[in-house]
Amino acid sequence: MLLPLIFILLLVGGAVLAAQSSINGRLGAKAGVIESSWLTFVIGAVLTFLLMFFFEPAQQATLFSVPKWQLTGALFGVVYMLAIVFAVPRVGTAAATVAVISGQLLMSLLIDHFGWLSNTVRPLDASRYIAMALLIGAIGLIYLSHQQRHRRMVNQPS
Repeated sequence: MLLPLIFILLLVGGAVLAAQSSINGRLGAKAGVIESSWLTFVIGAVLTFLLMFFFEPAQQATLFSVPKWQLTGALFGVVYMLAIVFAVPRVGTAAATVAVISGQLLMSLLIDHFGWLSNTVRPLDASRYIAMALLIGAIGLIYLSHQQRHRRMVNQPS
């Protein structure tokens, strides 16, 4: 019973992430990339603090006692936010989302295969190689579509 709920939550999370990318991309185009990213992190920090304060049970480990390399994950959120806010106004939400998801999936396959970051090793097999090829193909098709649309717009008489 719990597993279907987890996947529904993940689907909702993905949908919200695509909407956030579009909203932040538009905001970044008008107010600035760094300003838009800053606003996202400030609101996210306040909301997360409130959730933690009211709902998070006590943990054995704290942010000060975990291995320091695990704290670097917070930096990756900044890279993602700046990239998405910069890219969405230029390539669109769909292209940016496909590229981000492809990057996530390709890196996750490598993390699984090599057991990086203290994860269980899950070796690449034929189906995972096919998945990587399809992801690369999806990025290529989105890129070609974007290029064709750009050429049509440039060549249209005013």
